[in-house]
This record gives sequence, structure tokens and C-alpha cells, in this order.
Amino acid sequence: MKAMILNKTAPVGESPLTPGELDVPSTRPGQIGVQVNVCGVCHTDLHTVEGELAERAMPIIPGHQVIGVVDRLGEGATRFKVGQRAGLAWLYRTCGACKFCRRGEENLCPNALFTGYDVPGGYAEYVVVDEDFAYELPEGLPDEQAAPLMCAGIIGYRALRLSGVTGGQRLGLYGFGASAHVTIQVARHLGCQVFVFSRSESHRELARQLGAVWCGRAEDEPPEKLDGSIIFAPAGGLVPTAMEHLDRGGTCALAGIYMSQLPPMDYEKHLYYEKTLRSVTASTRRDGVELLELAAEVPVRTQVRTYPLAEANRVLQLLKAGKIDGAAVLRVGA
Repeated sequence: MKAMILNKTAPVGESPLTPGELDVPSTRPGQIGVQVNVCGVCHTDLHTVEGELAERAMPIIPGHQVIGVVDRLGEGATRFKVGQRAGLAWLYRTCGACKFCRRGEENLCPNALFTGYDVPGGYAEYVVVDEDFAYELPEGLPDEQAAPLMCAGIIGYRALRLSGVTGGQRLGLYGFGASAHVTIQVARHLGCQVFVFSRSESHRELARQLGAVWCGRAEDEPPEKLDGSIIFAPAGGLVPTAMEHLDRGGTCALAGIYMSQLPPMDYEKHLYYEKTLRSVTASTRRDGVELLELAAEVPVRTQVRTYPLAEANRVLQLLKAGKIDGAAVLRVGA
């Protein structure tokens, strides 16, 4: 099978992914094999390739926003049928036995494995996954539209929940890439007023089209204090600004897997009045199921640009430069 392989982490400007031919992976009991149609490109892929996350054993095949068709069933696998569409997300497997798994917080499992990081991901023609960690997809949702939901959508949904913002309240979004452009659609569906902060005018324009009531740059003061916010950009310097924009009792959720160093904060200005700052760690399968149900209800429409698998390096370069409006998706199969 064809794959884009990371043998050594390096800046994306050096095009560290190399094309290769590998054997099609075999299924084990309880697994399904998926022939990949498309794979979304995520900031986590960028952090993996550039070595900003803890390095795993090389080589790595990145990609965890995978949409394809089941082409093989491992022994005992009954949840999917051959020919059925399936989606794969960042969470590949958990132990199911630790205290976090037992209390429904499998995203915190210390033994979790992640797609495109610990195990081969979707920058390849075939993947395998435990059937319990694959997603059934709603009808009428094209592959390219579905791919960004597998991580950008799921993590944005979890971050929205953890922000505590409900219908009628004011939500701030810092950074307006793939995840935010899905999150705003869900938030608007729930009746939230959304305020968007982005350095990119094209991103701000997309936010306006999707219903933002106000758009500005991070340093701009919003017209009203916010009840909650989500920081999608991996920039620690945004945290004090976002905390200052919060109203009393508000929560700021940090949605990224990686963030640059946070600067010092002033207790009264940034944290007092029972403001909360919290991180978002991966997501649970329940988050994924709920997001896909909401996506069909809204309905969420992701704005995507598609590229051939062989252009994965260039797409990561565009992503790093902030030159992709919405989400980027690699077309892998037919």
C-alpha cells in the first residue's frame, strides 16, 4: 500500500514525510480493516511531524481523521459489515480497566494509544482498528465533509462542553481553523452568541459567514465580557488575554494538544472572581457519537480543500502558515 511516512521529526519546511510502499496491515480478533478514502490534516499531525509532542518509535504514519470503507473483518468482529463506511479518530484504544476508564473518562487513560502517533494512521491506503473504537457515519455526509469531524469536530465539541457556555450566552473562540469552524456551527445551533478572535482576515470573514456576532484580533477588546471561551491556537500568550476577556465565573478551555509557554498572569486581572482555566485532553468515544449526531441535526457543513496524499508535506506547510480556510483533507483512495 502507498503511505506517507515520517522517519525523523523535522520542520515541515524540510518536507519530512516520504512516500513509501508497505504491506497492507493484517487484522487481529475484534478488529476491522478499513480502506482509506480520505484523511483530514490536523494541527496534531503538524506537532507530531515537527517533534513538538513526545516522540514515539519511528517510523510513524500520521493521520487520525480517517474516513474509509470496511474491507476486512477480524475474527469475532460483528459491529460493521464489509462495504460499510467507518471513521477513525485520535483515540485508538484504551485499557478499559483503569480508574479513568471505569468512571467514563477514557480520554485520561494512561495506557491509551492514539491513531497516527502510537499506531499507523490515515496517511496510507489501509488502516486497522478495534471495531469498538471505529465510528458509524450518518447517511448523506460526504467523506470529505466527515473527515474533519473525526478530530477537529470532536475536540471542539468537547471543548465547548467544558467551557460551560449554554444557549443565550457569549462564547469566545481564539483561532479559527478547522476545529473552530465546526464548533461555531454547533454553538450557534445551541443558541450561543459567538465572538471570534483571529489574526487572519479570511478566517474572520468565514466566521462572519458562519454567524459570529463580532470578529477581531486577539488584542482587540470584545464589546462585551464573555461567559466562556476556547483557545484553539497553540499560543500560550493568548491565555492571559482570553482570561481578561472573561466575565466573572467564566471558563476558558484550552483545546490543543500542544501549547507554547504560558506567560505570567496577574491573579486579580486574570483569575480572580472564580474564573476557571482548564485543558482539554483528547476525547471520549461518547463525545464522538454525540458530535456526529449533532452534526447531522444542525447540519454541520465543513469547508474543506482537498489534496492528493502525495502533497501531504505541502499541506502541512500551508496549515502552519495559516493559509487554509476551514479544513484540509487528503484524498487517499478512489
